[in-house]
Amino acid sequence: MPRSRPRDVPASLEERLAQLDALQQALGVRFRDRGVLEVALRHDSFAHERGAGTEHYERLEFLGDAVLNLVVSDYLFRQYPERSEGELAKERARLVSEAALAHLGRRLRLGSYLLLGRGEEKGGGRERPGLLADAVEAVLGAVYVDAGYGVAHALATRWVGELLQSLPARAEDFKSHLQERLQGTGRQPRYRIVEAVGPDHARSFRVRVEVDGDVVGEGRGRSKKEAEQAAAAEALRWLDAVERRRARRS
Repeated sequence: MPRSRPRDVPASLEERLAQLDALQQALGVRFRDRGVLEVALRHDSFAHERGAGTEHYERLEFLGDAVLNLVVSDYLFRQYPERSEGELAKERARLVSEAALAHLGRRLRLGSYLLLGRGEEKGGGRERPGLLADAVEAVLGAVYVDAGYGVAHALATRWVGELLQSLPARAEDFKSHLQERLQGTGRQPRYRIVEAVGPDHARSFRVRVEVDGDVVGEGRGRSKKEAEQAAAAEALRWLDAVERRRARRS
């Protein structure tokens, strides 16, 4: 009886091209160079198993993260002119969180297109939220490289609209979330006001949150509480990034 083929290895070049075509259709983007999209779908575990010189998605993920943050910031700035900087920062953190991006990854069925190493495959990497979130950013980075900012902006803007419709609308307590995330490590967040400007009736606060003396988030708001929440939201993004990097090394 023939041995079954691992899910991360297509049976043929034709099968892989068909997969890439299906993903392009789901994205609504046609790549001029499908090789860029292919790289965006290669996890580093896959590249390491195939030896030096095999590209993987981390560089594209880095680029996609920057593009996504710019697009989301621009969208929120234009869509909600009445919101303060602190409110915009909290909403951006919600939209680019690991949970939100993993939701997009599942909707696009990115897990089925990823090329994984055998260990990552056996460990359920296709469904891991951090890996799906990374892949979403890598795919956006690939769109930017292949088609430019205009096409990447249109795709990310469409994603933002979908997330605003599908994510819970309730306000989140980012300070409590940060406290809970750090609790098991024995570390504590420390909030520090670094700026307070304006008259008493229209004050604006800038707050930094530190962990072990390192600044891990900063936020502004019309009150100390709002600024602290915005800073905690940024700190949670920092924690997500640290944990995703740690998971990739393990």
